[in-house]
Amino acid sequence: MREPSDPKRRNIPAAAATLLDRAIGYVAPRAAARRLVARQQLAVLGGYQGARKDKASLSSWRTSGGSPESDVIADLPTLRDRCADLERNAPVAASVVNSHCANVVGTGLACNPQIDAEFLGLSEEDAQAWQKDAKRRWRAWAESTDCDLARNLDFYAIQDVALRGVLSRGDLLVITPRVARDGRTRLALQLVEADRLCNPGLRANTDTMTDGVECSAATGEAIAYHVCSHYPNDTLARGSRTWTTIAARGSSTGRRNVLHLYRQLRPGLRRGVPLLAPVIEPIKQLTRYSEAELSAAVTSALMAVFLRMDPEAFQDLFDEDSRAKIVDKSSSWSGEIEAGKVINLLPGEEPVSHNPGRPNAEFDAFTTSCMRQIGMAVGMPYEVLVMHFQSSYSAARGALLMAWRSFMGWRSWIAGALCQPVYELWLADEVAEGRISAPGFFADPVVRAAWCQSLWVGDGPGSIDPAKEVGAARDRVALGISTLEAESLLHDGVDWETKHRQQVKEATARKEAGFSVPGAAQAPTLPSQPPVDDDEQTAPPPAGLRRALSGR
Repeated sequence: MREPSDPKRRNIPAAAATLLDRAIGYVAPRAAARRLVARQQLAVLGGYQGARKDKASLSSWRTSGGSPESDVIADLPTLRDRCADLERNAPVAASVVNSHCANVVGTGLACNPQIDAEFLGLSEEDAQAWQKDAKRRWRAWAESTDCDLARNLDFYAIQDVALRGVLSRGDLLVITPRVARDGRTRLALQLVEADRLCNPGLRANTDTMTDGVECSAATGEAIAYHVCSHYPNDTLARGSRTWTTIAARGSSTGRRNVLHLYRQLRPGLRRGVPLLAPVIEPIKQLTRYSEAELSAAVTSALMAVFLRMDPEAFQDLFDEDSRAKIVDKSSSWSGEIEAGKVINLLPGEEPVSHNPGRPNAEFDAFTTSCMRQIGMAVGMPYEVLVMHFQSSYSAARGALLMAWRSFMGWRSWIAGALCQPVYELWLADEVAEGRISAPGFFADPVVRAAWCQSLWVGDGPGSIDPAKEVGAARDRVALGISTLEAESLLHDGVDWETKHRQQVKEATARKEAGFSVPGAAQAPTLPSQPPVDDDEQTAPPPAGLRRALSGR
């Protein structure tokens, strides 16, 4: 038999009977019971206080559960303009973007080919030889400005500009044409900012067209991008605006003609949102407050002399024309004070001193609180955001580790969205032109993926206390929970094999020159000696052994 529902057993407060309920119960008990059941059900509906609409603090909160088109796309032009303006003029916004670029890309993500030799049927020696040759050819292309269509940037600078565009403007296009240069057809990259990606004729969005991104109605896949010849709001643009339609992929080969770089925050979102979008207002208000405090502090530090003239002396000393000139000059004073300036006041005027109390004692505490919230929103602890570490080693290292997780997330994203696709396009051209041998590259996508595997390595996070961190790395390797390769990448982003080859080269050169090799000298291992009786006559140890025993 099913037990009756007990509100106490479910930790739900029972609805108390009111005076009206008791009155109805005398006349119509069934109706009173139904009223109590209904009130009990009403009491358990809605478990979230944040969803209540009868509270004064929430009654005026109006929300809408719209699509990405209605919630995001309509605001993107304004968000892009404001975030770009903050990056140019607000120190906090500039710190956010610059710190991300410096730590995510830094000097550039380097490619280390890591092909699947076992699947491809290659020996370890053959795989190493292929990887060295591919890496050598890749560096020749990536370190040259020929990889840029305009021949201004190498590939590592392209990474920085691309990431900066995504952070400050939300998204960015990378067009991948093949151009003939120096008698060879090679891959080149062209960066297009988000503003130029828009609907032809600036028409309204449709179900398959969103701000220049044309998608398939069946799958939602981007099939074409529409790029304007000028920035739509550029008043200095010459000539009429025209639009170029670029297919996302080649119709016969499936080659990627365009890389659309943005972090998708919602399913179905076709354009990117700037990183600074959630903190536009706090950064702007903080910038205004800082400017006002700076202006007040400068004004309070200035010293000027005010001269007040007696009205009767003014009439007696100056004629009518001179009085008119003095009055006109004093009337046109803007109120700006310069250090050491003498200011003439009109007869009857008297300066009133005002002490603004600058510098403001609460300025630092208030701005620190604001920047902590901004840092939380963009994934940067306060210490990293302001580039100032004054707490303990543990706190500073904790801040760096939290920031580094965010930076590594962005690094993984740009490696997968930009670096690896560009490498695959470059490798396909090299294989097609016969400069690199990769059997089965175009015949089987699985084989192609095995040839294209690579590892992207960037700058390391640095260290606060090198002695402690090197000791921790040594212990991790000794315990078997890490490797030299992993610790080398974590230290400065350079793989262990590269360092090992350089160390062998340096050690060989030092030996040939007659110098000792750093790190090669170790304490000698002394054989265990049997105990010797006091009466036994023993010869003194050799001089070299005496020095070793004495520690000298």
